Amino acid sequence: MGRFNLRNVRKAFGEVVIIPDLDLDIEDGEFVVFVGPSGCGKSTLLRLIAGLEDTTSGEIKIDGVDMAQAPPSKRGLAMVFQSYALYPHMSVRNNIAFALKMAGESKDVIDQKVAKAAASLNLTNYLDRKPRQLSGGQRQRVAIGRAIVRSPKAFLFDEPLSNLDAALRVNMRIEISQLHKDLKTTMIYVTHDQVEAMTMADKIVVLNAGNVEQVGSPLQLYNKPRNLFVAGFIGSPKMNFLKGGAAANYNATTIGIRPEHLNLSATEGQWKGKISISEHLGSDTFFYVDLDEGTRITARAPGEFSLGTGDTIYLTPQPDRLHRFDDKGLSLA
Repeated sequence: MGRFNLRNVRKAFGEVVIIPDLDLDIEDGEFVVFVGPSGCGKSTLLRLIAGLEDTTSGEIKIDGVDMAQAPPSKRGLAMVFQSYALYPHMSVRNNIAFALKMAGESKDVIDQKVAKAAASLNLTNYLDRKPRQLSGGQRQRVAIGRAIVRSPKAFLFDEPLSNLDAALRVNMRIEISQLHKDLKTTMIYVTHDQVEAMTMADKIVVLNAGNVEQVGSPLQLYNKPRNLFVAGFIGSPKMNFLKGGAAANYNATTIGIRPEHLNLSATEGQWKGKISISEHLGSDTFFYVDLDEGTRITARAPGEFSLGTGDTIYLTPQPDRLHRFDDKGLSLA
């Protein structure tokens, strides 16, 4: 089991409140991603769950038992950090087995668990190598293997892919997602990268200044953001926002439209503008358009779209994909 129920969880350093009275439920077997900008409290929240930070107040129930004041060793969780934290003098085999040896497991049990973990992570051929003989992605898999052999109630990942290059990050995203499918164990994953959140999560928790802005599936947050913050954070490129007359026409203070939800034309449309920058990415082209009213917005077009930098373009928002927000930044139904 790996069910978490957080109630009124608060973390403060003196007068400075990092997380103010947070409530959150995580079901057994879910892949939950904490996402938000730097300093939003996502890593602090993960460390509170792990027991690596003291909780100022509130309950952190793991499978129905309040563990807010319990030491990390009593929580039955395994954490994978941004830094691999491998023992450089030990082989891959001994790095993975280390926690089991400290727990006094028999050699047969250790060998069996290490072999199983190595096979699931494609590390079997590397068990006798030292960490310095491995790539960054392989080192991260060793760190994950060290967590797997402990058979934890949940895995906690603190930005585990940030030290990898772009291609390796994509590969490791796929591997971790496959691992979750195979193990069916609760995973809580921290990242500032909303693309990782969208592609990996069953449930996303969007944090801002220690507060939970919205919780939901990736598509729920993409299609129905609760407020301007979530709307602007989820989606790549980010949602366009317009105020003034453009918004007043829709009885809103602010309207939002994603780059992929604009219809483009060289001859007619609702908004007229000039393409200031075009980015050609092969299958897609992104246009940065300066509207006549002075607002710059981003539009997404097919890779072979005929217009380019300096051209006049007309944009029309798809009415059923337009988002409306009030003067407090909250979504209007």
